[in-house]
Amino acid sequence: MGWQGKDPSTDFRGGGFISLENLLYFAKNYPKSFEELLCKQNGDRALWEYPFAVAGVNITFMLIQMLDLQAAKPRSLIGAVFLNLLIENDRAFDILYCITFKLMDRKWLEMHATYMDFNTVIKSTRRQLERELLLEDIQQIEDMPSYSFLAR
Repeated sequence: MGWQGKDPSTDFRGGGFISLENLLYFAKNYPKSFEELLCKQNGDRALWEYPFAVAGVNITFMLIQMLDLQAAKPRSLIGAVFLNLLIENDRAFDILYCITFKLMDRKWLEMHATYMDFNTVIKSTRRQLERELLLEDIQQIEDMPSYSFLAR
């Protein structure tokens, strides 16, 4: 599944327990998309791919930073926008996680990335998410253009 060692708990340092919850939510609610990513079913793949589970932990960590979720209240426009989406749907973070994983994989394929390109791909994914979250017509998480990448 893409853990770095024999004890998967050591891979959760960056994203914490919520990383595991995100992976489980993805598997339960979007099993088709989850399976496609887990088994790397789509696209022309590199020989040295990103480790699935560790990528998931990194996505959680990136979202927490991007949305400024460790602050008592949002200190950024992106954080404030997301808070409004969370008010509309209490699962908005989980759904955004799933969107982000699919978007990251698409960017991975577009960039013909290998393992060493992971940070570049995750930064590109973050920029795309920020652009989408700031679109004027985004009233709920499902309005994001990248939401259409998910399949149940």
